[in-house]
Amino acid sequence: MTFAARILHFDSLPSTNSEAAHQAQQGAAEGLTIVANEQTAGRGRLERRWISPSGAGLYASVILRPRFSPTVWSLIPLMAALAVHDALAETCGLEVDIKWPNDILTNERKLCGILAETIETPDGRAVVLGMGINLAGQSFPDELRDVATSLQEATGQAVWAGDLLQSLLRFVADRYAELETDRGRAELVRDWMAHSTYAHDKRVFITSEEERFSGITRGLESDGALRVETTSGEIRIIRSGDVSSVRGKGE
Repeated sequence: MTFAARILHFDSLPSTNSEAAHQAQQGAAEGLTIVANEQTAGRGRLERRWISPSGAGLYASVILRPRFSPTVWSLIPLMAALAVHDALAETCGLEVDIKWPNDILTNERKLCGILAETIETPDGRAVVLGMGINLAGQSFPDELRDVATSLQEATGQAVWAGDLLQSLLRFVADRYAELETDRGRAELVRDWMAHSTYAHDKRVFITSEEERFSGITRGLESDGALRVETTSGEIRIIRSGDVSSVRGKGE
């Protein structure tokens, strides 16, 4: 499965995901990509606000219309994380970490957030895949300075958003195609684990609507769920919630 990206640029939007959802509901084809110079109401996973000042980041949302089984859709966030990883390696020479399921980190600080939202459209269900990459950190509010970082800080040089966007969309298309086959999906899960220090033997703290507990990561299930071994030796399967490094929590 491949798609040809068509890009719509905006100077300012409340949210690129919201605009992409609107376009999808109007019949936009798979691959339409919404890019904004700033977002005034950007959002991330778990209803968090995504700070998106003008000129300080790459804010892009891609419309996907998957034709594979809905049981595979849970791999889309992991697919996107790998695409961002690949694009940053190609354009910046930067090797990044992936925190489950799709936060992009360098030196344990967040560089990129990814939000995949399923929506209903007249042409069937679609996915809006939003990606926000911090290019420059001069506009970070004080409360984010210790937990967020930017490409400029990580690499010591300015990164042109246009080059990064083209690389990112190419890798999204390549990784998305892997989801079509059992072999491709298995390889994608293995690649995710190979590029994430959170995949194996990481002491983490899990927070969900139902509970909070700590444990040690033991890899991924075939659908991308995280395996966590508790202190009692039980393997818990995590499909939603927030994962943080115990070391990062100062514990």
